[in-house]
Amino acid sequence: MMSDAQTRSSPEALYYWPNKMGRMYLLALEDVVGKNSVNAMLNQAGLRRRINNYPPHNLTLGWSFEEMSSLSQAMEAVYGPQGGPGLAVRAGRAWFHYALKDFVAVLGIADLAFRLLPLGMKIKLGLNAMADTFSETGDQTVRVEEDEEQFLYCIDRCPECWGRTAAVPICHTNLGLLQEGLHWVTGGKTVRVTEGFCIARGDASCTYIIDKQPLD
Repeated sequence: MMSDAQTRSSPEALYYWPNKMGRMYLLALEDVVGKNSVNAMLNQAGLRRRINNYPPHNLTLGWSFEEMSSLSQAMEAVYGPQGGPGLAVRAGRAWFHYALKDFVAVLGIADLAFRLLPLGMKIKLGLNAMADTFSETGDQTVRVEEDEEQFLYCIDRCPECWGRTAAVPICHTNLGLLQEGLHWVTGGKTVRVTEGFCIARGDASCTYIIDKQPLD
């Protein structure tokens, strides 16, 4: 992650995800819409250099928040205000399974002890595992809070809406990622997740509200 000195040395701070995060996200997009459509979105986003040149599969910080935000905006431009958000959710759900292959052993959420835990504890540990993965491998900052009925998954520095403004929450990829992650940790149950607050709207963080009890 960037040091404070590095951040201060730039007139506008630059933040990054690890290369492999960007690569997995682009591959997940391919799974959802196909390579040609991904190329069209990269072109629309001003990211022609990424066409047939995805980030390498390593933890070097090389996929910028600006790239992620531009790609999310391009998705809406190509697929429209209705189709774009739905596509982003689907891409987020597909992305989770790429990330799962890489990080599940490190997170410790696949062993027998985890599977025997009560459902609420599984949800809590799963959310904290996802938050820790993003916070510890890149410049995204995530924390998890809770009250009696809900968990709050708070992204204080969000790549998806970086530099954007909007009247409503727009971080749909993160929504899909959380939905699929919770579906997996609960053994196939549906957990309600909504983005209640968004930095693009002027809120302090992109905050997802997660019910402690599944819908089924």
